[in-house]
Amino acid sequence: MNASSRQQAYDRGHTIFSPDGRLYQVEYAREAVERGSPSVGVVTSEGVVLAARKRVRSPLLEPDSVEKIHRVDDHLAVATAGHAADARQLVDAARKRCQQHRLQYGEPITVSVLASDLADHIQEQTQSGGTRPYGAAVLVGGVDPGPGPSPDPSPNPDSSPASDNRSADEIEPEPEHESVTDRTAQPALYEVDPGGTFYGWRGTAIGDGTAEIRSFLETELGGGDSSETQALTRDHGLSIALDALATTAADDRPLSPTTVTARVLGPEPESESSSGQSTPVGDDELERILDALE
Repeated sequence: MNASSRQQAYDRGHTIFSPDGRLYQVEYAREAVERGSPSVGVVTSEGVVLAARKRVRSPLLEPDSVEKIHRVDDHLAVATAGHAADARQLVDAARKRCQQHRLQYGEPITVSVLASDLADHIQEQTQSGGTRPYGAAVLVGGVDPGPGPSPDPSPNPDSSPASDNRSADEIEPEPEHESVTDRTAQPALYEVDPGGTFYGWRGTAIGDGTAEIRSFLETELGGGDSSETQALTRDHGLSIALDALATTAADDRPLSPTTVTARVLGPEPESESSSGQSTPVGDDELERILDALE
């Protein structure tokens, strides 16, 4: 049996391993992702930037109907690449999981937990009969809520100075408790692929031209030096993400507010809540940044 015939014997079922340990249907699903328009994620000191290229194949097509970045919770968003219909199912699954977590635990889900849950859901498709792997990958970006304030301890009359036999010098001061303003939100970015694998990133891409975009991001973000991310502002991160999309020949059309979309996730300003906010980038700001990149 030649190599081609051997592969055909094992690529008809996605639950069957080939003799060399490969799942061909999962590999085909990854190929579908690589044919999709690219999406980019960048972690900054102020949050996470998600940007994506939209393929508007006809002047009659409404650009706003092409969705690549989806808000799934107040502090979370998902960028997709691959089959749009499969991606839509994953977005719906992410939204349901966010709501289930809020109802069950009374708090927003963290970025890592959502990425892990999505990865588990995707992985089930690779070993269940009567299904096929998702032909889509996702970037999960957001801001993990910081720890809430510690409640003030109720006064204990037995430990008050008036009823304590110790002198004032012998009484240890009460420890300071965290105030609402001490809350800190942590940005996080994860990639989940069609095999159900997920990794955390400081900057990455999915879709067409991933290798070129990642190489560009490694240069811009300082390789393995995380201090570059800690010093990266929201505006600079957005500029890097859009510039990264321009490095790939995924589309002959130049970047414009019609062909690109972006969303910024960060802590909610002037708020006592530890939850974050998800804000789409307007066309005027996109056009200003794209003009500066030319």
